[in-house]
Parts: sequence; C-alpha cells; structure tokens
Amino acid sequence: MTDAIKKLREKTNAGIVACQKALKESGGDIDKAVEVLRKQGVALASKKVGRSAKEGKVESYIHMGGKIGVLIEVNCESDFVARNDDFKAFVKDLAMQVAAFNPIYVKKEDVGESAVKKETEIIKAQLTGKPAAAIDKIVEGKLAKFYEDACLLEQPFIKDSGMKVKDMLTSMVAKIGENIVIRRFVRYQVGEDLN
Repeated sequence: MTDAIKKLREKTNAGIVACQKALKESGGDIDKAVEVLRKQGVALASKKVGRSAKEGKVESYIHMGGKIGVLIEVNCESDFVARNDDFKAFVKDLAMQVAAFNPIYVKKEDVGESAVKKETEIIKAQLTGKPAAAIDKIVEGKLAKFYEDACLLEQPFIKDSGMKVKDMLTSMVAKIGENIVIRRFVRYQVGEDLN
C-alpha cells in the first residue's frame, strides 16, 4: 500500500491522507485513485472560483535565443501564495506553454461569437458532399480542436500531455487552497506579421 501511495503522490502531488483515502475508495487501483483525486480537486476548486484573486505574479519568459517572448499574469488570493514556490513554478510553466503553443485566448468564453461563427463556416465549407447527418458531428469535433489550439486552458499541458492546462489549474487550486486565475498574456515573436 505504501508503494501505491508513493506512486499516487508522484502522479498527483496530493497529500498522503488524500492519497490513502483515494486508494481506499478505488480499491487500490492507482488510475482510478487519480480520477478520484481529480474529481475532489474539481469540487474543491469550484468552491473557490468566485473568490477574489487580486494578488499574483507577472512572469516573463524568453525563448529561442530571444526570438520569442511572453508576459503572463496569473492571480491568486494572497501575496503569501504569490511567493509560494509551487505557484511560481506553475506560472513559469504557463509562460513556457504560451511560448510553445501560441494560444490566442485564455479560455473558451473569451472567443467571440463572430470568431466561432467564422470558424464554423470554414469547417462547413470544407465538408461539401458529406452526409447532412454527419456534418454536425464533424463540426463539433473540429470546433473542439479549434478551441484546443486557440485557448490556453484547453491545450495539453506542456509538461504532461495527458492533462489539459485547465486540469493543472484545478489541481493547483486544490493543492494551494486558493482561487487561481490566469488573467492575461501576450506573446511576441521576432518577424511575426503585425497586421
């Protein structure tokens, strides 16, 4: 059982007691225990969502010999957490994520209705000749891929592609115990089109 707890802690960064409870609830299955912990994290995080997050950190990241630069602001509830090493490492990882994956928006809700409509029109134009019954499913799948490319929270996390950025955010909220909000970011790349 102690080996299972150790493995679960390495995978999730959860505390010993939480890992013990999750393993007990999942009958010793580590993958199911990870799922239990993630669900608990989501429940904890959802309780903290409405809380004000006015502290935090602005992080910069310069990549590829000065060819790409990122500034990102991530907020939390207290300056104590803003100085926490786990929080700072998470913010740094997010800056690297933005440099590597070049998202346009923080979350799905930031995507304007006109952008979604335009993307839907492009997708439908590519589907001429497909059966009408299949078009809606295909559009839904391609829009999900669009959100994954365009929205930071929907992207696979740079250090664990099995999790999305929003899952890592939820686990950080559960671990730290405060609301954390990715507020905004900007990415510059030498020679990029400025139109």
